[in-house]
Amino acid sequence: MEHMAPTMTRPATSDPAQDLAGRTIPERLAALLHVVRVLLGHGRRLTETVPERAASVEFATLAGVWGTYSLPTILARLQRGILRAMALERYLLARVAKGREIKFVYPRERTPARPPAEPPKGETKAAAAEPPEDGPKPRRPAFDPDDLRIPGPEELDAEVRRRPFGRTILAICMDLAVIPSFCAGTFWNQISDTLMNYGGSFMTLFKIREYRETSFQKERDKKPHTWGFAWRHPPPDIVRQVLGYMIGEPPTPDPFDPLLATAPP
Repeated sequence: MEHMAPTMTRPATSDPAQDLAGRTIPERLAALLHVVRVLLGHGRRLTETVPERAASVEFATLAGVWGTYSLPTILARLQRGILRAMALERYLLARVAKGREIKFVYPRERTPARPPAEPPKGETKAAAAEPPEDGPKPRRPAFDPDDLRIPGPEELDAEVRRRPFGRTILAICMDLAVIPSFCAGTFWNQISDTLMNYGGSFMTLFKIREYRETSFQKERDKKPHTWGFAWRHPPPDIVRQVLGYMIGEPPTPDPFDPLLATAPP
């Protein structure tokens, strides 16, 4: 199935107050909306720059976060991340219009597991432990790193209403290749606060990163011409060379961009 990149639209402003002038926006809601809009701007810029930079050696630092060099796979994840961020932005703006603040999501306390009940007389423990043939089927794993399905708009809108905001932000970050070493320190702190305060999981983040790094290394092992470049833990100068900015910073103009040559003084 061919995945098409999303249609580019004008980036949303990072200041929620500019959308609904004269309306006081609750503090936590405004902070989350800012994070979403920075991520949206980053994702939209990637859809423009990834195809032209995919052939460079340094692109491995970015491709490693997706776990593949495959451009169709990367563009599919970018499209899904952008669409999910747009759905979350719509939901947050609806709350802005109503002046409704968002609440923190605290981890649930797990109740201690009950000891297994003794089997009825005449029945062995092994037989009692066997599930009935017509019992509930096992649930689908919550995390499938190879899943490239792109939900429709209605499904995404329902998802962002149902899920904790931190889980949605985590999914967006993994589709848009957002990791600590790609972010300005202040912006990564904002993402960390979002994950901690709204039900995100750092453990899931680390599992996805580990899985994708392993997959990416397997691809590189089959490409001898890529072996000379260290793609893990890139320094800020390499990140800026690949992205043109650290996420959370304004993009740096590309001196080789032909548009600059014809721009008015």
